[in-house]
Amino acid sequence: MELEQILKLINAVSQSEVEHFRMEEGNLKLDIKKAKKKKAVQMAAEPVAAMTVPAAASIEEAEPQGNKVKAPLVGTFYNAPSPEEAPFVQVGDRVEKGQTLGIIEAMKLMNEIQSDYAGVVTAILVENEQMVEYGQPLFVIQ
Repeated sequence: MELEQILKLINAVSQSEVEHFRMEEGNLKLDIKKAKKKKAVQMAAEPVAAMTVPAAASIEEAEPQGNKVKAPLVGTFYNAPSPEEAPFVQVGDRVEKGQTLGIIEAMKLMNEIQSDYAGVVTAILVENEQMVEYGQPLFVIQ
């Protein structure tokens, strides 16, 4: 099966109501699972008194400062080599350039996420087994 056909299958499953698709053809095994969507609850809005919002400076303070390690691809983030093992890093850990920080699984391939910086991990911005997008910040290192 060609890559183009696999991508068409993934697209077809993502646009359908199918939540789980599994296929085996020769030595190729394809297993596609959709992330469960959370249903939004809509409530009737009540009038609220106008409030003043602090300047944008307070919003910037909430954003962790430092070098951000971003996702190089779309996939599922894992913070440890296996569910039974300890995470690669935790907040406060010292890391070296090239050290493995986590794994992103894409199309059943495990891709190690390595630090571009030496320093201390000040924030981990994603949860274990969370879907991540290309370019999404994962870690902050100072």
